[in-house]
Amino acid sequence: MSEHAPNKLQRSLMRLDEAPAFLRGFVQNIILRRAVPFTGTAGVKFVSLTPERVEVHLANEHRVQNHIGGVHASAMNLLAETATGMAVGMNVRDDCLPLAKELSMAFKKRATGGLKAVATLTAEQRAAMRASDKGEVQVKVTVTDEAGVEPVECVFTWAWVPSSRPPKN
Repeated sequence: MSEHAPNKLQRSLMRLDEAPAFLRGFVQNIILRRAVPFTGTAGVKFVSLTPERVEVHLANEHRVQNHIGGVHASAMNLLAETATGMAVGMNVRDDCLPLAKELSMAFKKRATGGLKAVATLTAEQRAAMRASDKGEVQVKVTVTDEAGVEPVECVFTWAWVPSSRPPKN
């Protein structure tokens, strides 16, 4: 099967290749934090972005801590939502809008230190997003802490619908 043409988000990220290698990660984080401002407020770091896999990190800093010094539940949600949303965003057609539809979070253990979220999409899920202007997908996401433990189990369902605005180039 031949690879599909990159969508708007992928094309924007590909432009980073024009920047000097030592600046790419820094510039990428600035661009993505402007697109989703709350990720910048919380300090989410975009580590790896491909259409198949997205990895984001969140340090255990005061601005995202709960009353016992760990990463707050809402910040864990933000991290998982960001990873899954970017994965979907890198795969929906330019004439579509991704929307978070449903989430489930089960808190299993106390988190130690910062967190990492990794969201993945299968080839079948990616193909479905290219084939239709409307649908939904359950995105697998794993959240681990610095000790390698999964403090929370998450399931995110994303929908995509036709955009009400004409696509921009």
